Amino acid sequence: MDDWRPLYPFASHYLRVRGHQYHYLDEGDGPVLLMVHGNPTWSFYWRELVKALRGRYRVIVPDHIGCGLSDKPPPRSYSYRLGQRISDLGTLIEQLDLERITLFGHDWGGAIGMGAAVEAPDRFSRFVLFNTAAFRSDRCPLRIRFARTLLGRMAVQGLNLFARGAVRMAVCRHERMTPAVRAGLLAPYDSWHNRTAVYQFVRDVPMHPRHASYQTLADVEAGLSQFRNSPMCLIWGMRDWCFPPEFLDRFLEFFPEAEVHRLHDAGHYVIEDAYEQIIPLVEAFLEARD
Repeated sequence: MDDWRPLYPFASHYLRVRGHQYHYLDEGDGPVLLMVHGNPTWSFYWRELVKALRGRYRVIVPDHIGCGLSDKPPPRSYSYRLGQRISDLGTLIEQLDLERITLFGHDWGGAIGMGAAVEAPDRFSRFVLFNTAAFRSDRCPLRIRFARTLLGRMAVQGLNLFARGAVRMAVCRHERMTPAVRAGLLAPYDSWHNRTAVYQFVRDVPMHPRHASYQTLADVEAGLSQFRNSPMCLIWGMRDWCFPPEFLDRFLEFFPEAEVHRLHDAGHYVIEDAYEQIIPLVEAFLEARD
């Protein structure tokens, strides 16, 4: 397997969160950019944006517990729920005393990041969201529904089909998935134990009011309106089967004045597909509002 480490030239930092090692990147100086990943990615996913922006900004990129280079505890010793994820991110923000944060969120990172913003709105100033959701939806792709079943667990946690499938189905530009990039995306998830978070994220999609994370997501959704007048940039891969354009339209109901960029030749892993387009868009958005 090709070595992915040259693609990830960053120093590791750790914070102790509820007895577990919480890994994060802390690159550069200046206004704070907080980049929050989803499932089944990790801080490696943000690497091109980190390298492009760390010369002018302080870029903080955590790995959720169970993901990336963070500890991977069993479910009996860690709650793999949205509320816990939001709390962990809030701890990082408080411990590093981050202020005037620009949030970058993708996939689960949107709900987790916006959840942290709802809990500490005075610490956040701007938002850049990619193919994500921070509100309830009754839409759940068949692939995700299957992954939530007992047989699906064998596929996700046993055979690693969720993460391996994503490096093929979440991109449009398959030439971008070089052996090194593929190895980097998959590196933390190399055993049943190390794929616990991948499966637990799938289980945590709250599809009905009885679900343990349903009210947490409802509270995040209820808090979005306070950011209606905050600078907001929505960058969307329009060929995403997981968060299709309907989710972008829903965000625009909350943030009708948002700056919007629809990337028609990009999928769910929109940054993998289109980082050359995205970097100047983000730079212009930040510079216009510095």
